[in-house]
Amino acid sequence: MTMTPAKINYKIYQGSTFREVFRWESQTKKYANITAITKAAPCVITAPGHTVPVGWRVRVNGVGGMKEINMTAEDSYYIATAVTTDTITLNQVNSSTYTAYTSGGVVEWNTPVSLTGLSAKMQLRETIDSSTILELTNLNGGISIDPTYYTITVTMTSLQTALFSFPTAVYSLELTDSNGDVTTFIQGNLTLIQEVTR
Repeated sequence: MTMTPAKINYKIYQGSTFREVFRWESQTKKYANITAITKAAPCVITAPGHTVPVGWRVRVNGVGGMKEINMTAEDSYYIATAVTTDTITLNQVNSSTYTAYTSGGVVEWNTPVSLTGLSAKMQLRETIDSSTILELTNLNGGISIDPTYYTITVTMTSLQTALFSFPTAVYSLELTDSNGDVTTFIQGNLTLIQEVTR
């Protein structure tokens, strides 16, 4: 599992629960042909037999008629907020004023990396050389891995963040597979916002 870790910086609010959900996309693209799109809020795309997971990023291109829904920027995505076997709901899209769909188009997405058999560990340190401030794992309840929905959820409780006193810190999240191979998934900096209500 060789990859360049994503760099994501966060603000941590002292005394508040921190929760973030991550998804691991592969470089392999998948496509599903579109057969219908509703003029509605939210917008629902029919793409029979698609395998897009809930919460996944998708792109829409090549649609006839409802050209407003086509993606122009290469780094822009919709989020599949609900799915069935044949449909994808885009909650952030109000297509009620769009031109009527006529034909064609595809939904494009990166296939998810299987999370089955993975373990996870995340450490926070004031600097790279400092002692560990906090360690979260899938064994101590700080990280949960859901292979069905392809999600990795990191949670710091309000009791844990209330004890933070650093102005800034660094962190990284590592994933280990069943062969013992370790992948640094994400890393970055943390800025602590001091608690007012306590």
